[in-house]
Amino acid sequence: MAKKMIQLSDHFNYRRLLRYTLPSILMLIFTSVYSVVDGFFVSNFTGKTPFAAVNFIMPLLIILGGAGFMFGTGGGALIAKTMGVKDMKKANELFSLIVYTAGACGVILALFGILFLRPIASFMGADGELLENCVVYGRINLLALPFYILQYEFQCLFAVAEKPRLGLYVTVAAGVINMVLDALFVAVLHWGLAGAAAATALSQFTGGIVPILYFGRKNDSPLRLGKCEIDRWALAKSCANGSSELMNNISMSVVSMLFNVQLMKYVGENGIAAYGVLMYVNMIFQAVFIGYSVGTAPIISYHYGAQNHEELKSLRKKSILLISIFSVLMLAAGQMLSYPLSLIFVGYDAQLMEMTVHAFTIFSFSFLISGFPILGSSFFTALGDGLTSALIAFLRTMVFQCAAVLTLPLIWGLDGIWSAVVVAEVMATVVTAWFLIAKQKKYHY
Repeated sequence: MAKKMIQLSDHFNYRRLLRYTLPSILMLIFTSVYSVVDGFFVSNFTGKTPFAAVNFIMPLLIILGGAGFMFGTGGGALIAKTMGVKDMKKANELFSLIVYTAGACGVILALFGILFLRPIASFMGADGELLENCVVYGRINLLALPFYILQYEFQCLFAVAEKPRLGLYVTVAAGVINMVLDALFVAVLHWGLAGAAAATALSQFTGGIVPILYFGRKNDSPLRLGKCEIDRWALAKSCANGSSELMNNISMSVVSMLFNVQLMKYVGENGIAAYGVLMYVNMIFQAVFIGYSVGTAPIISYHYGAQNHEELKSLRKKSILLISIFSVLMLAAGQMLSYPLSLIFVGYDAQLMEMTVHAFTIFSFSFLISGFPILGSSFFTALGDGLTSALIAFLRTMVFQCAAVLTLPLIWGLDGIWSAVVVAEVMATVVTAWFLIAKQKKYHY
C-alpha cells in the first residue's frame, strides 16, 4: 500500500517531519557534493593554481546565486502562508510572479557579472595566472546564472508545493550530469578549468529548466505557473523576508574573501587551497542543517498562517532536538573523516595535506553549533520576520566571523584563522537563543 502524501496541513510527529524534510536535506547535500566534484577534478587534473582560482572566484558566484535563495525562502514563506488561509488563486499568482522575477534578475546579474568579473577579481587581489583562471571559470559559469538562481529558488519552492521528493530527483539528475561531464571534459578530453566550468553550467541549466517545464503545465501539486500581475508589495515583502538568506550568502562570501586575504598573508597559496577543502566539506555538512530548515520552513509558514499555535510549538521543540542530534553526528563525522577527505583533494602535496588535516580537526568543531543559528534564521523567515532573520545571519557572519578572523590570528597565528568560525558560531548561537526566547509570546510558538 502506497504511503499517503504528506501535506502542509498535517500534524507533524518526528517520523513525518523527517519524512518531509529528508528530500530537502538530501537535495542540499547532493547539490553540495556535485559542487565539490569541480574542486576534485580541478585539483587533481589541472593543479593547485586553477584549484585556488575556483576557490577564489566562487564566493562572487555564490553572492549572485544567492538571489535564488532570497526569492525561494522569502517568497516561499508568503506563498505557504497564503495557502494556510486557503487562498489558492492568490498563492499561484504569487508563485508565478516570484519565479518570473527571479529569472529576470538572473539575466541582469549575469550581464553585470560578465562585464565586471575581471576588475572585481583583480580588486580582490588576483593577478597573473590566478586572475586569468578566475575569469575563465567565472564567465562560463555566469552564462548559466539565471538557471543557477532558478535552481536555488526551486529547491525551496518544491517543499512549498508539497513535492520535496521531486525536488530531490531534479537535483540528483543535475548532479549526475555535472559529475559525468566533469569526468568527460576534464579527465578524458583535458579541457581543464573551462571544462569544469562548462560541466557546472550545463548542470545548472538542467536544475533550472526542468522545474519550469514541470510547473509550466498541469501537474498534481497545488502550484502551477500561469498569468500574474505585478504585485510590488508582495515582491517587496518576499525580498525583505528572504533578505536574511541573501545576506547569509553575501556575508559568507565576503567572509571567505577575508579568509583568503588573511591566509595569503600568513601562509600564501597553500592556505587558500587548504581553506578551499574546508569550504567544500563545510558545504556538505552545512547542507544537513540548511536542508532541514528549508524543508520545515513552509510547514511553519502554513501553520502560522492558519494560526495553529500548538503545531508551531511542537515544530520548534522537535526541530531543536533534531538539530542537536544532527550536530553531534556532524562533529563525530568531521573528526573521523578529516584525513580521508583531505587525502581526496590534496593528497598529492604532503605539506598541503598536513596543513589541511590539522585545519579540519579544529574547524569541524563548528559543526556542533552552527545548525542552531541556521535553524533560527530560517524559523523567523518562515514566520515572516525577515528583520530578525537577517539580524541573526548578519551578526553570525559579517560581525562575528569577520571579527574573529581578524583578531584571533593576532593571538594564535594560523590556528586563529582555523578556529575563527568555531568562536563565531558560539556567539551566533547565543544571539539566536535570545531572539527565540524574546519573540516567543509574539508568534505563539
